[in-house]
Amino acid sequence: MSLFHLILVAIIQGVTEFLPVSSSGHLILLPGLTAANDQGLAIDVAVHMGTLGAVVLYFWSDVRQALAGLPEVISGRIDTPRARLALGLIVATIPTVIVGAILYITGLEQSLRSVTVIGWTMLGFGLLLYWMDQKGAQSKHASDWSLKDAIIMGLWQVLALIPGTSRSGITITGARQLGYTREDGARIAMLMSIPTILASGVLLSADVIRDSDWELAKDGAIAAAFAFVAALLALSLMMRLLRSVSFTPYVIYRVIFGSILLVIAYS
Repeated sequence: MSLFHLILVAIIQGVTEFLPVSSSGHLILLPGLTAANDQGLAIDVAVHMGTLGAVVLYFWSDVRQALAGLPEVISGRIDTPRARLALGLIVATIPTVIVGAILYITGLEQSLRSVTVIGWTMLGFGLLLYWMDQKGAQSKHASDWSLKDAIIMGLWQVLALIPGTSRSGITITGARQLGYTREDGARIAMLMSIPTILASGVLLSADVIRDSDWELAKDGAIAAAFAFVAALLALSLMMRLLRSVSFTPYVIYRVIFGSILLVIAYS
């Protein structure tokens, strides 16, 4: 890969991972739209780890609380806020891990990676986000996150396995449907991304290690660094804007992008 292509992949992954516009949809389309070679599995792992580092750093106080609550959950105690947060993140991740593993093992994941699928999911789930964002109440805060809500948002997150859906977008949709404020709904969605990204990174890493493709180590390090910076900037900007702006700008982008993809797919 050229340095330019490497940096482009990293920035696209970093910027779109936490914005509700689908990072996987953009990365799947990149080779076809630019005539460049697919970035490969090792780079996918690297950029995912870069974005993981960004969200952990940005929400470090919450991550530290969840880590502190993990031993309590293991010992069967869930009577503290930190234990409930840790348990909620675990429970919310389980459905995606199970369904994701099935898609990966059966190979069905590859059959979903098409311009047509991404076009429809970009458009459809973008409009769904708009609807939930406009009609949803803003009465719940992150401290109200219950085990029931974690299960519901975990089921919403399963839909993100369809390329173009957007993991952050669909979990934010679920949070707004449950009545969480825009900022706190996004905060919960971002925290949910940590174990999910970690699980997918471990799964992808297994193939990289098995193939022993260590020649890509340098490229991977560069990609991870750029993805980290891009993700941190994008995440900081989105969380700041959510104090005064709705998700409508992201919906408009999704509708336009999705419509263009559908025109390409059916022409």
